[in-house]
Amino acid sequence: MRAALYDSFRGPIRVENVDELACPSDGAIVTVKANGVCRSDWHGWVGHDADIRLPHVPGHECTGEIIEVGRDVRRWRAGDRVALPFAGGCGQCGQCRTGATHICDDHVQPGFTYWGAFAERVVAYHADVNLVRLPDAVEFVEGAALGCRFMTAYRGIVGVGGVRAGDWVAIHGLGGVGLSAVMIAAAAGARVIGVDVERSALQSAMDLGAEHVLNASAVDDVPGAIADLTKGGVQVSVDALGHAETLWNSIACLAKRGTHVQIGLMADGGQAAAVPMGLVVGRELRIVGSHGMPNGDYAPMLGLIEAGILNPAQLVRATVDLQGGIDTLVAMSDGSPPGIVVIDRF
Repeated sequence: MRAALYDSFRGPIRVENVDELACPSDGAIVTVKANGVCRSDWHGWVGHDADIRLPHVPGHECTGEIIEVGRDVRRWRAGDRVALPFAGGCGQCGQCRTGATHICDDHVQPGFTYWGAFAERVVAYHADVNLVRLPDAVEFVEGAALGCRFMTAYRGIVGVGGVRAGDWVAIHGLGGVGLSAVMIAAAAGARVIGVDVERSALQSAMDLGAEHVLNASAVDDVPGAIADLTKGGVQVSVDALGHAETLWNSIACLAKRGTHVQIGLMADGGQAAAVPMGLVVGRELRIVGSHGMPNGDYAPMLGLIEAGILNPAQLVRATVDLQGGIDTLVAMSDGSPPGIVVIDRF
């Protein structure tokens, strides 16, 4: 089968013919119909993820059709339309037994712990635990981000952030996950402020329901500007990029007892980024991380998509072939494009 493979971190990524995949007894083989190109793939390629073993095939935002199931699989059969979330569980550990499959103690992640979906086919391990049925009303390309950016944003906004109608919400970083968060927060009735340095990203945020946008390259004091707009700060703020400056700004723009949600992965040593702890204590702020979403929580999100309240298709900026996906991933060294690029030709 054709796949995009790299042998070294930051090294060339090439399209090759590789061996066909073996189906695990409790797993499935999925023909990839669409796969989003995510900044997390870039993090893996540059060596920020300790799970990756070389050579490696990236890709973790997959939709497709099952072509084979293992003998122990009960819920799935060949021909089923599925999404394969990136944060997979074993189904047996303490986290999985409480429903927290997305933070499994023995996690499986396509494109990280094993070869991913920059390929014609991909393995779904522990299929009964990890696969999500893709409704007929959701096209494969539209559904590509449901395995990572869109569902991560949904849980970050709704589940972890607890956004309610009328809340002020700031989204720092308007790539795929940030624009997803804008759409989801606006659909929940929040008053959304989008922050980025790219004009096209700011315009996209307005198109998706943001009430205000701020160009961080033209504003000296982002938290101060947000405080002025909201007359005191936001109830929920999201760092959707993963950078020392966006982390600081997100926390500093919160109103008293506000919640900061960290979704963006911190790069290049940013895990030790400074936190305005005086504000955290003085304002009684909450700082929480959000990593994917349990598979059992997909139904409400899919219901909103089927009802037309949420429309992930609006986030798709372009569809490309496998080589175009490689080019998009490598170009993320110079910044993430607004919206989502999806590979749909392999």
